Amino acid sequence: MAVVTGAGSGIGRAVAAELLRGGWSVVLAGRRLAPLEETAALAPPGATALPVTADVSQPADVDALFAAARGRFHRVDLLFNNAGTFGPAGVPVEELPYEAWRQVVDTNLNGAFLCAQAAYRAMKEQTPRGGRIINNGSVSAHAPRPHSVAYTATKHALTGLTKSLSLDGRRHGIAVGQIDIGNAATDMTAGMAAGALQANGEIAPEPVMDVADVARTVRHMAELPLEANVQFTTVMATAMPYVGRG
Repeated sequence: MAVVTGAGSGIGRAVAAELLRGGWSVVLAGRRLAPLEETAALAPPGATALPVTADVSQPADVDALFAAARGRFHRVDLLFNNAGTFGPAGVPVEELPYEAWRQVVDTNLNGAFLCAQAAYRAMKEQTPRGGRIINNGSVSAHAPRPHSVAYTATKHALTGLTKSLSLDGRRHGIAVGQIDIGNAATDMTAGMAAGALQANGEIAPEPVMDVADVARTVRHMAELPLEANVQFTTVMATAMPYVGRG
């Protein structure tokens, strides 16, 4: 059984649908029920999708999410820690309100920690013991975009969270890895084809890739035996400005 956060749209929806096609039972977590139900409708005959509303930045919501998952399926084999927000677009660091910074940190970092902690507890206690956590990083975990201080800081921090969880999980049969994604075609990246702000101040169109390629990569990571782990992987649009000078 898998828990996918941020499952109502974008990468979360694509990954949940791919897992459902692969025979996984999937708990779909997100803040709004209607988009989760739309994702659940993608399940093929015989697959089980359970929508659960939850704000991952709220400890009580996370506790209720994993209680619902364990109550229905009695164990947690996979967490795809995907819920996240970019924050206000195009806002320079000196103008970023603290409330906006806090919202990004609470969702992207604190939410990832809370869900990983809940999954870790379940995986440590269940029989057979163990499971896998896959954190959704970003190429922003390596290199920032202009005006992205909150998002970039949380994605760098997520790499540290992944490493620490991976180390601590070894003796409990818990494998932890991270997928760093660049320019997958979702609502969040819809404007890139028209033009995105570059480091030199220019606006330039950027290539994107099919989000299904991300979903297939996550499924591959998820279905490895627990004796094997993809610690970090990067999946990106081949020609996006990242490698080298642009």
